[in-house]
Amino acid sequence: MTETRFEERPRGQSPPGLQAASQAKPRVAVIVFPGSNDDRDAALALEGLGADPVLVWHAEQQLPEVGAVILPGGFSYGDYLRAGAIARFSPAMGAVADFAADGGLVLGICNGFQVLCEAGLLPGALRPNESLSFVCRDIPLRVDRADVPFLAECEVGQRLTIPVKHGEGCFFADPDLLAQLEESGQVVLRYDGDNPNGSIDDIAGVVNSEGNVMGLMPHPEHAVDPLLGSTDGALILQALVERAREQLLAPA
Repeated sequence: MTETRFEERPRGQSPPGLQAASQAKPRVAVIVFPGSNDDRDAALALEGLGADPVLVWHAEQQLPEVGAVILPGGFSYGDYLRAGAIARFSPAMGAVADFAADGGLVLGICNGFQVLCEAGLLPGALRPNESLSFVCRDIPLRVDRADVPFLAECEVGQRLTIPVKHGEGCFFADPDLLAQLEESGQVVLRYDGDNPNGSIDDIAGVVNSEGNVMGLMPHPEHAVDPLLGSTDGALILQALVERAREQLLAPA
């Protein structure tokens, strides 16, 4: 894979990829579903951030030894049915559920977010965009929580710019569930002034009640190189890599 470049970070820190290069490389699984088209992008971004990405075919019943799991974006099974509805039955999802139940970090991006909701690992559901049109553009986001592993490199209220590309990204929860999510602080990212899909309460990303499973519609793996217009996505993926590295270096 080619080397990913990063711009300098705030407060004089070195680029995250350079920081990570001299440290132990944690293994991060990237689940590959039929029709996925962002698995290699996620792997490339992880590699540039100092991780060792491991592509795991959806038919595998067990995960290799990894410190985190990513369900990438794309169009699993072509999205012919409700997005993620077929992918949730893949054998690998049983292993992912077990991994999450043991406290492992699981990140679902776009279609991966849909799969996590369909599998019951995250609350709510994703509906077709309110416009009934596919959207693909950079979107401003606001960080609502920074005390979850995936957003540990961010600050509350920080504004991120990360692209979206989806046709079914409208997050929905009924009033009771929505009140529960707000009260428990499970909403971690919101669209900031530009809601591209009609998502309720501008919700762009949520976590489970334990905080170790997160889903978001924007694509952080497409915002890790200044040539793409933003490196804000690296903040999310770097946080994942660092938490996985901590587990790797933890005493047995």
